[in-house]
Amino acid sequence: MLEQIAFALVFIAGVSLFALRIKAIRRNILLGRDDDRSDNSSARWKTMALVALGQSKMVVRPVAGIMHILIYLGFVIINIEVLEIIIDGVTGHHRIFAGIGGLYDFLIGSFEILALGVLVSCVVFLARRNMLRIKRFHSAEMTKWPKSDANIILIVEILLMFAFLSMNACDALLQGALVQAQAEGAEISEKLSHYAQAGSFPISQFLNPLYEGLSVSGLIMMERFMWWFHIVGILGFLVYVPYSKHFHIFLAFPNTYYSNLNPKGGFNNMEAVTKEVQLMMDPSADPYAAPDPNAAPPAKFGAKDANDLTWKQLMDSYSCTECGRCTSQCPANQTGKLLSPRKIMMDTRDRIEEIGKNMDKNKGTFQDDGKTLLGDYISEEELWACTSCNACVEACPVNIDPLGIIVDLRRYLIMEESKSPESITAMFNNIENNGAPWAFPASDRGKWTEEMNEA
Repeated sequence: MLEQIAFALVFIAGVSLFALRIKAIRRNILLGRDDDRSDNSSARWKTMALVALGQSKMVVRPVAGIMHILIYLGFVIINIEVLEIIIDGVTGHHRIFAGIGGLYDFLIGSFEILALGVLVSCVVFLARRNMLRIKRFHSAEMTKWPKSDANIILIVEILLMFAFLSMNACDALLQGALVQAQAEGAEISEKLSHYAQAGSFPISQFLNPLYEGLSVSGLIMMERFMWWFHIVGILGFLVYVPYSKHFHIFLAFPNTYYSNLNPKGGFNNMEAVTKEVQLMMDPSADPYAAPDPNAAPPAKFGAKDANDLTWKQLMDSYSCTECGRCTSQCPANQTGKLLSPRKIMMDTRDRIEEIGKNMDKNKGTFQDDGKTLLGDYISEEELWACTSCNACVEACPVNIDPLGIIVDLRRYLIMEESKSPESITAMFNNIENNGAPWAFPASDRGKWTEEMNEA
């Protein structure tokens, strides 16, 4: 009974801490501006099924993609076994689903094969990340914490899979000890009687030599230790993930569902600008009419801080896997420019986190801290290095859109602060004065045809 109470307390604590963190992240995401993504639900479900569930963009790089799918399947399917552990922990039973017979043997055997696949894939990823020195894993924004975060998750998954297989190995040995004791007519302890014949152990049997020298009581202690290590590790993983880049495990599904379904390269029109243009084009509008005193103050053009972005852009930042595929495909980054789309997403997430903590300290209201996303986190040089080619959007495994954030920050610079590089300013002046980006008047546009006629 004491063990059941301890398990219940650990379980409640883990789930509660996870729920509190989810609540904080949800609040932070909803600090963003409204963005209607409720259209075309059938296309959205299809996108989510292909990209999040089917991992269609991961397998563009086949080796890494297949191993990632293996880890993903292991994470999802082995959680069926976690459900049994939770029920056992609360009720005091051992392998409560064993009554389903042959299907149970098949499931446990399948879980073990998946666990081995997860373990091997994590070892390969760990070596690949730390020994092969792949460039995108060692960019400037990949400071000590992002590097450590990735390694922590991989090491934890390796330990959890080893604990799962060790737990099964000890369980199988105890099942054999119970059968032998029954055959010999020996006295069977209450603890040993729990280990009735159940399950199939095609992988964990290879760990038997590690534990065969233990006594029955030693095997029970080791099995219980591995059982507790496995479930407490999973609950700890649950608490840790929302603070980690691995939160994409949960957010990949809603993030891909709310993907931008418009053709790549199409920019959204700002509502405030659209209204101004419509007013200018309306012959019946009175340009001298007094403004409505009850009207809301005009909206800011573009975005200066993280909470000026939309909730979807903030969800993007929390969904970022920090894999660096966007940065590795960015032509600006490839040519040595300062821009890294991954850094844009990481900076956005860090800033909205900072805003959220500020609100927590000030009873739900934000107190100006003298910082903004534009300037303190993301520089103008980064923004103007972007070619707007959408390579980063195309490369992202979970349909994140760094370009949307870049464009909104640019819009603020141009429309609120009238700041742009000299080359762009010259283009704007030419459009204003000449009706075209080129530095010659409209009357001279046809002169090139005169030269053709002369020829």
